Amino acid sequence: MYLNCHTYYSMRYGTFSELELLELAQQNHVTQLVLTDINNTSACLNFVRKAPEYGIKPILGIDFRNGVQPCFVGIAQNNEGYLELNNFLSHHLHNELEIPQRAPVFKNAVVIYPFEQVLLHELEEFMDHEFIGISIQNLRRLPFSKLVKLKPKLVFQQPVTFRNKSDFNSHRLLRAIDNNVLLSKLPKQEEANEDEKMFPMQNVALAFSEYPFILENTERLLNRCHIHFDFSKGRKPQNLSSYLGSVEEDEQLIEKLCNKGLSYRYKEITDSIQNRLDKELGLIKKMGFVSYFLINWDIVSEAHRRGFYYVGRGSGANSIVAYLLRITDVDPMELDLYFERFINLYRANPPDFDIDFSWRDRPAMTEYIFRRFDHVALLGTYVTFKERGVIRELGKVFGLPKQEIDFLVEGRYNPNQLDSMSKLVLKYGGLLKGKPNYLSIHAGGILISEKPLHWFSATHLPPKGFPTTQYDMVIAEDVGLYKFDILGQRGLGKIKEALEIVAYNQPEKHKDIDIHDIQSFKTDDIINNLIKTAQCMGCFYVESPAMRMLLKKLEVDNYLGLVAASSIIRPGVAKSGMMREYILRHRNEGRAEEKAHPVMLDIMPDTYGVMVYQEDVIKVAHHFADLDLGEADVLRRGMSGKFRSREEFQKVKDKFISNCRKKGYADSLIFEIWNQVASFAGYAFAKGHSASYAVESYQSLFLRAYYPLEYMVAVLNNGGGFYRSEFYIHDARMMGATIHAPCINNSAVANRIQGAHIYLGMLYLRDLENRVMERIIKERTLNGTFVSLEDFLDRVLISVEQLSILIRIDAFRFTGINKHKLLWKAHLMLSKNDRLEHPKLFPPRHQKFKIPKLYTTNLETAFDQLELLGFCLCSPFELLVAPPKNTNGQRDLERYLNKHIDIYGYLVTVKNTNTHSGKRMHFATMVDQHGEVFDTVLFPPVAAKYFFRGKGIYRFYGKVVSEFGFLSIEVIKMQKQDYIPDPRYADMKTSKKLLKPKAVKE
Repeated sequence: MYLNCHTYYSMRYGTFSELELLELAQQNHVTQLVLTDINNTSACLNFVRKAPEYGIKPILGIDFRNGVQPCFVGIAQNNEGYLELNNFLSHHLHNELEIPQRAPVFKNAVVIYPFEQVLLHELEEFMDHEFIGISIQNLRRLPFSKLVKLKPKLVFQQPVTFRNKSDFNSHRLLRAIDNNVLLSKLPKQEEANEDEKMFPMQNVALAFSEYPFILENTERLLNRCHIHFDFSKGRKPQNLSSYLGSVEEDEQLIEKLCNKGLSYRYKEITDSIQNRLDKELGLIKKMGFVSYFLINWDIVSEAHRRGFYYVGRGSGANSIVAYLLRITDVDPMELDLYFERFINLYRANPPDFDIDFSWRDRPAMTEYIFRRFDHVALLGTYVTFKERGVIRELGKVFGLPKQEIDFLVEGRYNPNQLDSMSKLVLKYGGLLKGKPNYLSIHAGGILISEKPLHWFSATHLPPKGFPTTQYDMVIAEDVGLYKFDILGQRGLGKIKEALEIVAYNQPEKHKDIDIHDIQSFKTDDIINNLIKTAQCMGCFYVESPAMRMLLKKLEVDNYLGLVAASSIIRPGVAKSGMMREYILRHRNEGRAEEKAHPVMLDIMPDTYGVMVYQEDVIKVAHHFADLDLGEADVLRRGMSGKFRSREEFQKVKDKFISNCRKKGYADSLIFEIWNQVASFAGYAFAKGHSASYAVESYQSLFLRAYYPLEYMVAVLNNGGGFYRSEFYIHDARMMGATIHAPCINNSAVANRIQGAHIYLGMLYLRDLENRVMERIIKERTLNGTFVSLEDFLDRVLISVEQLSILIRIDAFRFTGINKHKLLWKAHLMLSKNDRLEHPKLFPPRHQKFKIPKLYTTNLETAFDQLELLGFCLCSPFELLVAPPKNTNGQRDLERYLNKHIDIYGYLVTVKNTNTHSGKRMHFATMVDQHGEVFDTVLFPPVAAKYFFRGKGIYRFYGKVVSEFGFLSIEVIKMQKQDYIPDPRYADMKTSKKLLKPKAVKE
């Protein structure tokens, strides 16, 4: 009977979940309940899904407010009324409009005006669908109000926001966080009344004993309301049901496209290919997923038309239909991809397609989808209060000094020694942790629905400018809405831009490139040798130190090996201990037969009986534990965190164990296999997913092999990758490039290449303003290169501070004039505030100044580069106070195997990790004096004694070891080496040279 109930999706206002609300109602013998969050419908679908389990009839509504100021409560009489309410709220959220004090005329929804609002705004006339809400607190004032005469319009409206005092205190803290004020300064009007609680129905009846008609009116109103969403296992998908307008036309189109794709994809169409296609098409039609495939085909077809690169991956890559429609580039026949992972009769949801576009192209594709289809929205997600974040927020609310907040966030305290205020912060931090903080956007999910999206929830409009649902992917799938994942990644931007760079830098070769000729790439010895030797810097998914190490250990030199490596590197395989076992079985013939259980080896012969791919979970559950395919899929989804029913998951786990015992397996074996499954499944890739990644890796590797400099420029221009930009620049130099600092005549905003000369982009000058870069490029494009500093100043609007950056990086080196002299000129020609605001009709006459002779050393240049670019273009070893005492490098590791080595290295990257016992250790990748890469390990005893102190050169003493042919150094001692003092500041101490001079006219 409660018409106005809030959950914690009344953001920064409510205090408990929709399930806790249902529990509360059950405890108070409430059988009908209206969920009305403030300007939000996030909880509605799950509320309807779970209510029957509590014996409660769910009704949906919205508490419309401006801030915390109530306007009215809308309650849906049916699903059409819910749609009306969502349309109304979404219109106001999208356009940032205030909610009016008077509701519009809803056809299928009723409106409740709170008693106080009716008095405040002197509302007198009410339509059939409008009522006045009376809370228990209002009963004291009702007899003295003329509203008491409007008997048919009065209903029971007791807001429910709290369960107890703790909830009320949490609410006040949330309101203080939302208002960004100290708790002591929180205005009373920003809080809800502490009496907004749910009372047992007998207490309510007693309170309203003098006004029983109010409860009767409320009962009649609630009895008019019915809401339904289908959450059953056999529910129909709610996605766009037909692509062309009818199921028959859709089925004809998909058959036509598949037949056309057969001749494109296969030189010979064998019976096995045709049978696989017929099997898939039959099941896709039976499950009603034809339109889902055709929509994905539409999206990638538009990408083809626009020349956008993309990669289709996810479980859908297991499908030959997806391959023929060119949604993916993975041949499931070649890889023997497990069809049942892609789709089976036990799955209500369609396959998952993740379509990656270049980060530059993705916004255009998103916009296309919104224009192309009618009912489209981005999928929402909830950003929750995290432990560290909520401590910071509450620390501010309680007025703690920053240093005390930092101390609490670090977590290194003795709880018994904290003061009462700090204890309160931690106490309420624990209560708020995990609660929704605000609505955000799923990483790539887009919904395309048959019904209007407001049938399911309201939408809001985040900064991206596209309507976004107020619920997440889990409840979307529960109700039958399956997302289309449109993702952005930089790897595709690198490939596309590399080809564009080759087109202008080596036009004679560009016409011969077919970047989609994956079959020839797979058999190219040069490319495969790059993989085997781990020369993969800048290449998608295979450039990290961990991947480089794995490729060497596995001696990967083919596509199938790379597909496996792409999944083995995932945390699950490593955590289960099976990555090492996989390497051992790969390198030692006969070990698989010796170590693997015969059933496991029979299920997964290609991976030596080791679970490597996500579908292996299904295979093991189905063949090893005799679970049916539906139960096996429950297992996989439960472990991936995408499945909501933990009870159902536990039943499947119990059946897994009992079935294995019935088959006579020993408990030791059962739990060994179960632990492998449990530690592995949540992190594993589907095999098709790994294969998709491997395709993109091969495209990247082809470009690195044959067009290395162009590719490195593209890598840099697309945000780099795993490493810092300076290491891609270093790699380009190692491959023969000449690297030039930014230059006003040769550099663009991004990096550019001429032959083997790479000119760094002005974007690396961290303090140079974008508008200055744009002016320089525009002026140079329109009127030609600059001939002198004076010519530059005549043509480009710039401040002396911005000009100094360009001079210090030697961007005017074409003049042949020392940069110190140019700096003097700049200061003499431009006063500090002179920005040359007005273009000049005639070239100005320049005064000549007598300037003393000045010199610039290479060391000064290096330190200028360090300051302005973040790295120097010379070898960092040239900056050491004491030169290295030896020339040992990566090339010497082989002859020092199992011996100790003294070696110097410039830090590339370091990975800090913990052992199983929680002790700290480090893996560091270094560049030696010769520019080659080597790897070091600091085990816990050494890591406790030595640690990395940022960028720079370190001297190591340690033992060279080999694991499966991969050489690394187990560090015993380590010391960071000192750079020479910055010579620019040394000069300032000894001379007045850099002081601004007085002008001396010649």
